[in-house]
Amino acid sequence: MSVARPATRRLISGRLAASPVAPCAAPTPTTAPCQQVFAHQFHSSRQLSARRRPRFANVRAADMGLMSEKQIDDFTKEKFPQYTKEELDHLRTKYSPAQIAALEAGEAAINPRDLTVQGRLRNDPYTIPYIDDFAETQPVIDKRAKNKEAPDPSARFMNMDEFTQDLIMWADKFQVGDVTGQLKTLVDFVPEEFKKVPEGNWPGDVREEAHKAFQQYLEAEVKRQNEAKDVDDVGGGPTDADILQYILERSAMTDNGRTTNTSLAHALPSKVPGVAGLYKKAIDPADMGLDDIGVYQDLKRRTGMSVVEILRLQTKQLVDRSVANQTRLGKVRKTSVMYCAGNGNGWLGIGEAKSTEPSIAMLKARLMAIRNMQPIRRYENRTIYGTVEAKVSGTVVRMSARPPGFGLRVSHRIFEMCRAAGITDLAATIPRSRNPMNSVKAAYKALLTQPDPEEIAMGRGKKLVDVRKVYYGGAVY
Repeated sequence: MSVARPATRRLISGRLAASPVAPCAAPTPTTAPCQQVFAHQFHSSRQLSARRRPRFANVRAADMGLMSEKQIDDFTKEKFPQYTKEELDHLRTKYSPAQIAALEAGEAAINPRDLTVQGRLRNDPYTIPYIDDFAETQPVIDKRAKNKEAPDPSARFMNMDEFTQDLIMWADKFQVGDVTGQLKTLVDFVPEEFKKVPEGNWPGDVREEAHKAFQQYLEAEVKRQNEAKDVDDVGGGPTDADILQYILERSAMTDNGRTTNTSLAHALPSKVPGVAGLYKKAIDPADMGLDDIGVYQDLKRRTGMSVVEILRLQTKQLVDRSVANQTRLGKVRKTSVMYCAGNGNGWLGIGEAKSTEPSIAMLKARLMAIRNMQPIRRYENRTIYGTVEAKVSGTVVRMSARPPGFGLRVSHRIFEMCRAAGITDLAATIPRSRNPMNSVKAAYKALLTQPDPEEIAMGRGKKLVDVRKVYYGGAVY
């Protein structure tokens, strides 16, 4: 029994007692008014007498001064001005040419007059809680703008001389005694006429005197530094933390690893120095754009067929299985695929491939099947010669020739092989094991080992005559 039932009964009885009886007792067509009075009392939300008022008051066009064409044009020029030449020049310093082109295309696609006449405030769930055109940065709401320079397009890794100079500049921060860059070098101890000449071209006596004077200078400097250190007891030099920070954080680029605001990198030039001419595209104009990636280039070289002829071949996936190789690190799973390929006119081949990616295994097996195509003997271009049997492992396949119109009464894998080879009348049975891989291999072996009437005639030394062609006058099709 419901607990709310007595309370509901008291509420209804009190409502009936408080309301006048005359409206309900009067002869009216229906009692709907009484039911409507009681119905809304059981709703949790209050009854709305009118539609919901909007959050923002509508602004009339007359209040905005947009009643005439001139007023609309003036308002558009004031609120939506075009970019000036100075503003575009300033934007080009911050954006790439592609971004500037996209900006100009967007400005040309949008008519400012449409923004004035048809502009509306967004009311979707993703609208921002304030009205702004994002033309200015508001420090209270927006994040601080990143004012970083554009990346240096000529930045590269430092060579040995630049790296040495950078190391000297870093070491000068931990000065002990004289600045490192102020020490004399070997060139300072030669006459003026030899200072711009390489050391290898100096005369022997000049080189010996310069080395002797430079050695004396270094000994004197070391002695002076040691005396100054003992007298003043000056400590300094980089610590282990400074050296570790230099190794981990110091950039090997000429721009010192400068970052930027944009994630767009500069495009590579049309000819990269040091790389141009080393790689050639495997694209043949005779392929007519059918092999831009170069998948069939090696197959073209091996078979002598064009890409158009390769794509016209009939291929079919016969077997697809998953295999695994147990190693000390676990199982390495691969996909094994077997394909058949033929031209429908007496050529047939099978190919098998494995790979961790199924798509790669399918492509390799398909190319291998086309590569392994061999001619198949066909009697009257529709069936095989006599009866043939082949055995692979525990699988035995027996094939028999059949008359015209018999069809292909074989298993589905042998059916696809016969259709690719152009055989239309055949009967085949698999009396023993029906392993998919072995059945395909045995069927292919049987088609290749058919008896050749020409070889039999040459071995017997007799002439073979086709009885069907003799009795039926050659009308055997």
